[in-house]
Amino acid sequence: MAHDHYTFTAELWEYDGPAAWYFLNVPEAIADEIEEMYGHRVGGFGSVRVEVVIGASRWATSLFPDKKRGTYLLPVKKPVRISEGLSAGDSARVEITVLV
Repeated sequence: MAHDHYTFTAELWEYDGPAAWYFLNVPEAIADEIEEMYGHRVGGFGSVRVEVVIGASRWATSLFPDKKRGTYLLPVKKPVRISEGLSAGDSARVEITVLV
C-alpha cells in the first residue's frame, strides 16, 4: 500500500567531486514506490519535494534521482550535519514525507 510518509536508516556519504555535498541513499524499495506514486509530479532534474526529519532537525528539500545507483539521493546540508553530529560513514534514522 502506497503512502507519503517513510522511515528508514541510511549511511551518510560524501560526494567525490569539487563541492562538499553529503547525501543519504533512499532504500530501493522506498525509491521505487516514490517513483511509481509521484514520478509524474517531478520538478527540475526529476526531483521530488519532501519534508525531512533527522533527530531534532526538520527541513524541506528535494530527493534527486540517481540512475547509477537506482535510487533517490537525499542531500544533507552542513547545518543539519552539525546539529545532529553526523559525519560521512555515520548512519542516520530518516523520516521523509512527500510534499504533493
